[in-house]
Amino acid sequence: MPSLDKKIFGVLFFSIFSAVTGVGIVVPLLPVYAHSLGSSGIYIGLIFGAFSLSRTFFLPYFGRQSDMKGRKPFIVIGLLAYAIISIAFIFTESIETLILVRFIQGIASAMIMPVSQAYVGDITPVGREGFVMGLFNLSMFLGLGIGPIIGGFTNYHFGLYAAFLFMGFFALTGCLLSLFFLPPTRLERVTSSELEPVKWLTLLKDTHINSLFWFRFAHTACIGIIWGFLPIMATLNFSMPSSHIGILVTTGIIVSGIVQVPVGYLADRISKVRLIVFGGIIISISVISFQWSSDFWDMFMASVFLGIGGGMATPALMALAVIKGHKVTAMGSVMSLMTMAHSLGMLAGSLAAGFIMDNFQLQSVFTLGAMIMVVSTGLVLIIFNRSKNDMTT
Repeated sequence: MPSLDKKIFGVLFFSIFSAVTGVGIVVPLLPVYAHSLGSSGIYIGLIFGAFSLSRTFFLPYFGRQSDMKGRKPFIVIGLLAYAIISIAFIFTESIETLILVRFIQGIASAMIMPVSQAYVGDITPVGREGFVMGLFNLSMFLGLGIGPIIGGFTNYHFGLYAAFLFMGFFALTGCLLSLFFLPPTRLERVTSSELEPVKWLTLLKDTHINSLFWFRFAHTACIGIIWGFLPIMATLNFSMPSSHIGILVTTGIIVSGIVQVPVGYLADRISKVRLIVFGGIIISISVISFQWSSDFWDMFMASVFLGIGGGMATPALMALAVIKGHKVTAMGSVMSLMTMAHSLGMLAGSLAAGFIMDNFQLQSVFTLGAMIMVVSTGLVLIIFNRSKNDMTT
């Protein structure tokens, strides 16, 4: 059995860590920056929506192109674009330009994340999909956790422009690592294979891919609900200070990141489907638990279990995506679908929860999230059982 190429994996790990850290530095500061340019609330929404829109639209294209032309060019160009965009933020003088910059940043993101995951999938040895994907996911969770801390410190001591420069530094670091240390494109597994990737229509009809897509969609919809509406409930119902709210939001991220690697190791030895189902059940219970919370510690424990559920389900889900990507010789396309599910879930969860909040009780938002999660978890269980697929794969 071939072993994992540690050099390629290390380059991809630190490149994505650098990119996500850089984005994490800037994104929490964007509303403040937009406000300083005279932005209203609706324009702030457009600034964030432009990124999600362009990223979602271009994900299938870049995923498919990387299946045919190789991974390295898209990763390098995407990271270079991130570095250039960081400079563009500094010279932005209007809200319209800021929206355009974020739109372009979304295109760059579509080139980086799914293609990097596909590259990792390409080099993952058979039987180690859970561990390798769990370890790779750690790069993103570390970046998400460290980025806002660096951004807040940098903005406080050196100003907003310094934060943008830090983002550019991290992105350029990842770009140079990928440019000089990833093998030439002609040596990649995807370009040396003589097999043609399956067509999009075939992928979209695949029931396994569909069930994985909707589970990831539901999970990130729950995260969107928690991130968007937990602060409101904590403030209105418990007058909770912002420092406590920040702890609640980051707790789930940290716990999920910690759980990823050991559960990924476990996913290579027991049923991946059962891990996804158990993770989905825990996520569902944790989301509804926010509605029942009576104080900070109730919410804290709900956040902990949200992280445990996500950390249990995600490595197993991504492992199944890698296995399917190998079978259909379209790893980039499969990973782009998983990333699209993530983007659409965050967007749909926030919008649906906003509608529920405006027309019903705030607590109903969390009921909605739990219901979506239960349905998607049942879908995974039914489809994989119906196909009599081996429950360990």
